[in-house]
Amino acid sequence: MFKHLLVPLDGSRLAEEALPVSAYLAQRLPASVTLVHVIERNAPQEIHGERHLSDAAEAAGYLQEVATHAFPESAEVKYHVHTEEVGNVARGIDEHVTELGPDLIVMCAHGRRGTRERLFGNIAQQIIGMGKTPVLIVHPVSADNVAGFSCRKILLPVDGNPAHEQAIQAALSLAKKCAATMALVMVVPTMGTLSGIKAATGRLLPRAIRELLAQEHESGEEYLRRRQKALQDAGVAVTTQVVRGDPATTILSTAEDSGADLLVLGTHGKSGMDAFWEGSVGYQVCSQCKLPVLLVPVQGSGRDT
Repeated sequence: MFKHLLVPLDGSRLAEEALPVSAYLAQRLPASVTLVHVIERNAPQEIHGERHLSDAAEAAGYLQEVATHAFPESAEVKYHVHTEEVGNVARGIDEHVTELGPDLIVMCAHGRRGTRERLFGNIAQQIIGMGKTPVLIVHPVSADNVAGFSCRKILLPVDGNPAHEQAIQAALSLAKKCAATMALVMVVPTMGTLSGIKAATGRLLPRAIRELLAQEHESGEEYLRRRQKALQDAGVAVTTQVVRGDPATTILSTAEDSGADLLVLGTHGKSGMDAFWEGSVGYQVCSQCKLPVLLVPVQGSGRDT
């Protein structure tokens, strides 16, 4: 499913934390890799406390060195410097997604000020907003401690929405290539964690809502049994669980306790982006999860997982 990885780099050690994941996937999938650097107009002298790469020749030398030392010799790694200065780096990366045609973008979750919000509101939002190309976001651990990566267990939150089938297929493809197990989790709210109209209805009709939530739990278990069988028939070991609580909080705690190496989420591009980036479950999980998160754009109605 993933045959061409695009890895944006700005020359900083923080951005380079995406490299271990990229190198691992390049070898296991296998996939070709394109490293890209976009020259920024009126660029600051430093980025993340390091000198900013604003010279095209220097940037090309940097990417060539990364291609040589960060990837195995067997990997097919190219590099590209966008030499024409741009005022919006995010838009420049978006243009290269169209030009180079990757099927997966791998990047580190950091912004100019080191805030995830800047990245999520800028680069990743624009790329996911295209609604076509999955993005694997790696969260920084330490600029001086770039850890290795392996994918042995994939955590996949599901909600029974057929539109999210693309995310399940992406997780299945990675699990088979990486010989990983899959853990499916469905979160059903409790009375105390309902929000919006459901919370108001729960106060007016508590018994009816309790029964409705119990039915959701039961139907969730049945849905997971069907998904588990289908995935096992495809050759992947799968565990399932239905958990009660606040969706974002529960997914985050499950991710921390599960021993997973990767979290996969289905996201709705374009029409669903406002919801995703303005407080939805997907945004909360992305901004707080310590695991690498694969965001898979999905088509269809419904909100993000």
